Amino acid sequence: MPVNSRYENGVLVISLQGELDHHAVEKIRDDIEAQLAKTDYQGLVMSFRNIEFMDSSGLGLILGRFRSISQHGGQMALCEVGPSLKKLFEMSGLLKVLPLYEAEDLAVKAVKGA
Repeated sequence: MPVNSRYENGVLVISLQGELDHHAVEKIRDDIEAQLAKTDYQGLVMSFRNIEFMDSSGLGLILGRFRSISQHGGQMALCEVGPSLKKLFEMSGLLKVLPLYEAEDLAVKAVKGA
């Protein structure tokens, strides 16, 4: 699964594509952690605009990054989530822990300003 990443004003923005399942999660986790280790950051935004499928291992990926970011004193947000994925996030209780934004730029502003 391709992972596109960039830094925007101290916030790491990750754009995920394809399927986020147990086959892809380990590499994605390692990629994100390597990016976070490269620089001082204020937060993480994960965009799900191009995710076609996600299983419970994807939830673990998100929660694990949330834990890492929180321990570093940063903020995290999710954005551009489709209806079926949003329902999964709601049912899992994930949205009680992490904010969700319609657009990437809004999520970056929120994490930056938090």
